[in-house]
Amino acid sequence: MSLTRRDFARRSALTGAGVALAGSVGVLATAPGAIAEGAPDAGPDGAAGAADGHGVGYGPLIPDPEGILALPAGFSYRIVTHSGVTTLDSGEPTPSNHDGTGTFAGHRGTTLLVNNHELKGPRTDWPHPVPLAEGLVYDPAAAGGCTVVEVAKDGTPVGEWVGIAGTSTNCAGGTTPWGTWLTCEETEDKAGQHGMTKDHGYVFEVDPHDVRAGRDPRPVKALGRYAHEAVVVDPQRGHLFLTEDAAGPNGLLYRWTPPHGFHHGRGRLGTLADDAGVLAAFTCFDSGGRFVDDLSRATKAGTVYGVDWTPVPDRDARSVSVRKQFTDGQVTRARKLEGMWWGDGGAYIVSSYAREESPVRHDGQVWFYDPRRRTLTLKVLLGVNPDPSKDGAFDGPDNITVSPYGGLIIAEDGEGVQHLFGTTDDGRTYPIARNELALTPAAGAAGGTADAPEFSEFTGPVFSPDGRTLFANIQEPGIMLAITGPWKRQRRQRQGRGA
Repeated sequence: MSLTRRDFARRSALTGAGVALAGSVGVLATAPGAIAEGAPDAGPDGAAGAADGHGVGYGPLIPDPEGILALPAGFSYRIVTHSGVTTLDSGEPTPSNHDGTGTFAGHRGTTLLVNNHELKGPRTDWPHPVPLAEGLVYDPAAAGGCTVVEVAKDGTPVGEWVGIAGTSTNCAGGTTPWGTWLTCEETEDKAGQHGMTKDHGYVFEVDPHDVRAGRDPRPVKALGRYAHEAVVVDPQRGHLFLTEDAAGPNGLLYRWTPPHGFHHGRGRLGTLADDAGVLAAFTCFDSGGRFVDDLSRATKAGTVYGVDWTPVPDRDARSVSVRKQFTDGQVTRARKLEGMWWGDGGAYIVSSYAREESPVRHDGQVWFYDPRRRTLTLKVLLGVNPDPSKDGAFDGPDNITVSPYGGLIIAEDGEGVQHLFGTTDDGRTYPIARNELALTPAAGAAGGTADAPEFSEFTGPVFSPDGRTLFANIQEPGIMLAITGPWKRQRRQRQGRGA
């Protein structure tokens, strides 16, 4: 049953600003300067306890003598792929700019990973583009795509090959319940722009188990053409939810509803007509039924919005970008809608940060969309980090994954120091890794200096199917890492216990 604005306002009045509508979904995370819903150890500034003596996390990070990855005691890492250093099965170098990643169970205990390579524009702009593997190319002018990486049960790299080539700016994406990867192009380039010979800004399906399924790649145009970020699948209803990372105006959250009688499965999305189903953008309203123009308006964790869905007029954006097809008051916007992950019966959604282009500044939000109640709950709100160069604070959440040990794992894409950090169900955060590989102009990156080093973001955190290995990437120059160690369930803190 649809949740109308009137219904939401009436129920909210009975339950106290709508917070009770959030159901049993737990708190996810806080960080220094952050506020999380119901955090038990919140101090006077609203920040909950970080890693401490109560069994949260794995202790302090130990500097890496190799200068790549600082980890807690007892943990170790292995380099799986390294752009320009490791090679594909074809003998060509591993492409650069690793981004979103999905894992799948392979044969005889192996793990298959589909790794996006976020390479925008023509191939000549990059020293290590995705090779144009025969039969797997969409646009021969484009540099991006995906590789498939196979890792043995003991963590030893087995091989790497092209899954799709000739796509652009492959940022995030998402796994499907039927065992494939949806890779998303974060661009709106059309044929004739930036050297492209075909339109871009689509979603493509990659089958890690069958390279033949990817021959003659075709975009899933039914999901729209815009600056895609991530996608998740509702396994019960068949909806797909998609984020858009864009500004001027800010981007949107979309829902695609399949046409009547459509059944998901391997390769089925590729059979859809370009206008199949309904693509719609979200419209939020508060407990009083008032329209919410931008998610940054939420200044308190625990805020709950009702959600309606407004159909997209022209999903292929033939003349006007999709997000610009709506007038003020029709849809809700958010800056840097980034990673998503399906878990706990809904979608966890990241809004990475908001600056001058948004009504209210913040350094990160994590929301939870409940499709049954059609509500959006703010689970995490990160205040603006006053000094990103100092270790200890987290900002700019991006890719996320639900951890088999409770809570989330979040990749940081902020300013200054870059981390992988974990969150507990009751609102505490803890560091998992810190990037120690400083960017340098000699490495082809923007680079920093010895006095003011710059570090690439983490991307694509995801656990192996058996939960023993956390895979993650350092985007530049492009390194996939396998992290192992004494993983443990992150216990919920008992109510009433002192900090």
